[in-house]
Amino acid sequence: MAYKVIHYINQFFANIGGEEKAHIAPEIREGALGPGLGFNHAFKDEAEIIATVICGDSYFNENIEEATKKIIDLIKDYDADVFIAGPAFNAGRYGTACGTISKAVQDELNIPAITGMYNENPGADMFKKDVYIIETANAAVGMRKALPKMASMALKIAKGEEILDPEIEGYMSRGIRKNYFADKTGAKRALDMLVKKLNGEDFTTEYPMPEFDRVKPGKAIKELNKAKIALVTSGGIVPKGNPDHIESSSASKYGIYDISNVDTLISGNYETAHGGYDPVYANEEPNRVLPLDVLRDLEKEGVIGSIHPYFYSTVGNGTAVKSSKAFSEAIADKLIKDGVDAVILTSTWGTCTRCGATMVKGIEDTGIPVVHICTIVPISKTVGANRIVPAIAIPHPLGNPKSDNNEEYKIRRNIVEKALEALTTDVDGQTVFD
Repeated sequence: MAYKVIHYINQFFANIGGEEKAHIAPEIREGALGPGLGFNHAFKDEAEIIATVICGDSYFNENIEEATKKIIDLIKDYDADVFIAGPAFNAGRYGTACGTISKAVQDELNIPAITGMYNENPGADMFKKDVYIIETANAAVGMRKALPKMASMALKIAKGEEILDPEIEGYMSRGIRKNYFADKTGAKRALDMLVKKLNGEDFTTEYPMPEFDRVKPGKAIKELNKAKIALVTSGGIVPKGNPDHIESSSASKYGIYDISNVDTLISGNYETAHGGYDPVYANEEPNRVLPLDVLRDLEKEGVIGSIHPYFYSTVGNGTAVKSSKAFSEAIADKLIKDGVDAVILTSTWGTCTRCGATMVKGIEDTGIPVVHICTIVPISKTVGANRIVPAIAIPHPLGNPKSDNNEEYKIRRNIVEKALEALTTDVDGQTVFD
């Protein structure tokens, strides 16, 4: 009898739609869809996808607890042998959803689960210790290689077979150590590694040290009414026409834009270059991503000293961690030279939040306090931002298009005031101001 598998995919791979359908609520369909058809082929009749759960990426990440509960309720009566999510490749929201629901299925339903994603997907760092994550390419072009690896692992788990080392099975290291009988003593193995190191040869340590990629929180602002505040975003807000030609995905650059004589970001003058979320709301009202209008009013009211005359922007969609670090270091140098006292940094979707949080750390490593306004708070926390303020929604983090202009302004102002509260509060470590 074939093993029974439940498969989780997003709206895109279910062929429902792209960003315009990213807010669909969880649903379940009988049988396999999308990548599930490839899984069924790879199973070779040993297993079969009996049902597919679908959820929009934005819906899941904006309603994590609610979405998780709904999905658990949808699948709990299927009596599955294994649960598969994805693969998500480098899609940050998708990866976060795959990791979250896989862990929940294991913990709440006692069904073993696996997923697959690129090693820089924010979901990887969040869940690789909890769930078997098969390492994939960074885009769906790697689907043909990813599916057989994930199918093989799913079958081994379903059969209760021994799972070998990450290097053999192709999953990300979970930090689990196992006892085994070696053919050489520890001293001999250590000497062999030392000789290889001295000779410049490759070797693999038996005890990799953990990486503590955290920065010390910048000191709180003591006199907000004298402070110079800078605006930075990974949400891709740029002048109309994207004059610096910042890429819509995997950005290789950032832009610097003069706002010394600008009171608000007007639609038609500013837009988003970001290719990872529905741009309609940001293009309609750019202050929903970069809240210059509120900050300018607070400057006029004397709440803050001044706004730095330039804002810095890049596109965080799929942007490499290395690039994000480089951007933040370059931006930080400019901010220090210009006497900036604090930074408000905004982000939108999954890898955009990873990029933004990485930039937060790079800037704050210089001692400048930074607050990260984002919707997917778990990603920001995992990457290591110290001061975090939850936002409204991925396509419009500082606004709500369903509200009238006055109400939406109040929503945005409340978030910005919360961000300023964060910048004036001493913190010992990661703190969410909600």
